[in-house]
Amino acid sequence: MAATEPADPLLMLGVGLIEKDTNGEVLWVWCYPSTTATLRNLLLRKCCLTEENKLLHPFVFGQYRRTWFYITTVEVPDSSVLKKVTHFSIVLTAKDFNPEKYAAFTRILCRMYLKHGSPVKMMESYIAVLTKGICQSEENGSFLSKDFDARKAYLAGSIKDIVSQFGMETVILHTALMLKKRIVVYHPKIEAVQEFTRTLPALVWHRQDWTILHSYVHLDADELEALQMCPDLEVSNRSDLYDVFVNLADSEITIAPLAKEAMTMGKLHKEIGQLIVQSAEDPEKSDSQVIQDISLKTKEIFTNLAPFSEVSDDGGKRVLNYEALKQRRFPPATENFLYHLAAAEQMLKI
Repeated sequence: MAATEPADPLLMLGVGLIEKDTNGEVLWVWCYPSTTATLRNLLLRKCCLTEENKLLHPFVFGQYRRTWFYITTVEVPDSSVLKKVTHFSIVLTAKDFNPEKYAAFTRILCRMYLKHGSPVKMMESYIAVLTKGICQSEENGSFLSKDFDARKAYLAGSIKDIVSQFGMETVILHTALMLKKRIVVYHPKIEAVQEFTRTLPALVWHRQDWTILHSYVHLDADELEALQMCPDLEVSNRSDLYDVFVNLADSEITIAPLAKEAMTMGKLHKEIGQLIVQSAEDPEKSDSQVIQDISLKTKEIFTNLAPFSEVSDDGGKRVLNYEALKQRRFPPATENFLYHLAAAEQMLKI
């Protein structure tokens, strides 16, 4: 989405309020419009209020069955009109990935609730943004949907930070994403997981697909069924849930045994890795320029694959001519990668 396009306020799906009272009880107290029991239970699990003796997470986000959720949680000061509430979370659900946009809007809604102690003002602001893309308030701040371009959200993470931490091993992440493999990321701090994972789709910028991102997942049966992956320590021994496991805390990347054949590294991967590291370590280059360099290399890979594709028998999409690929006599790791890339792009004959 270009910055000049008007934002679509209809991307928002709903707003909800969760409170923790002075007795320590956590309740879903209000939402607009209605929501399902399944989603409500999920959001109660995601807000940090239900966990005993856990740190307060001011802002978290994630995705569940194509619905994005954004949760801002605050502690209620003594001066607030909310006398029986110690903490509360404002939840926004939406169709789009844009943490900065929804963090800004939920902060405004939090200030409104702290001041008025009633969801009425929040609902008015929500409807204003939904219908007009704007809510204005001298005391609580103004919010304008179109100030938050989707492309800026895609570029908000730092590829350079990832390369700084993992160096040449970044090519494992790039390869896994190119082949549409499952990457699980663990760190004891959810904020670290979210910052890292939101950047990964930028390694395959040509797809511009952030729906592959699930940045906050619990080992709950329903979530595992929905996502078939989970960034949590307990999955480090569950290689059925991932192809690549990233332990951010220890700066370690592990390829699952069943994924090793498809992820075999060769000369081509070394070239890609060197390009990524060289670009990221250039102090003159911004993160977006590094993404551009990686994207150009990605286009080059697809250009290499093009001569070995042909129009399918039914005259539809292009499919891989595997015999032509084998006759080219690429190094085994390169041939293997191009074959699995064609599979990821649904270019194999069925």
